[in-house]
Amino acid sequence: MQSVVGQSGKIIISKEQAIKKGIYSPPSTENAIASIETPKPEKEKKQSIKPKQKKDKNNILATKNDDDIIILNENDSYIAEQLIYNASDNLGIKYRSGGTTREGFDCSGLMYSTFKKFDITLPRSSYEMALIGRKVEPSEYKKGDLIFFRTFGGSRISHVGMITEVNGDEVKFIHSSTQLGVIVSSLKEPYYLRTFAQVNRVLE
Repeated sequence: MQSVVGQSGKIIISKEQAIKKGIYSPPSTENAIASIETPKPEKEKKQSIKPKQKKDKNNILATKNDDDIIILNENDSYIAEQLIYNASDNLGIKYRSGGTTREGFDCSGLMYSTFKKFDITLPRSSYEMALIGRKVEPSEYKKGDLIFFRTFGGSRISHVGMITEVNGDEVKFIHSSTQLGVIVSSLKEPYYLRTFAQVNRVLE
């Protein structure tokens, strides 16, 4: 689960930086209401505006909450957006071997705890996580997919993150690195490009 920092310009280590980069957006009831109630030109009406879904106290997915985040891209997986939002809330949290709480996360601990919030139980280690779901090709990569690395050399998977953005040939992912804790990195960084192993889809 070791990680080495690549080019500093491609690393996000705080919520403030994430907000500037468009990776993380705090809930805004006022903006959500405005975006729903404000009349839109005819062309824009074709675009679906749906709130992020959350589970209520009865463990049922609610269709609307006071702190909903409006997602304008109907092609995005809403559960993936929620997973990214929850993982991003931990940006800047320190690395801790075996950690699964805000006291500190290791890479698989961050994924395990994030998915667990939505009643999705992943295996506890990155090696075991790499055995579930299905491997996807680069043309299929999307938000919410798990991305794996062989950071110790050899053939064994030893690091995991979750894809937060696919922009052309650039893939960004959130993970817990040993040096900087929870950050967003790019697959274009030499270290991660060199140690990259595979991408798995666990959400269908």
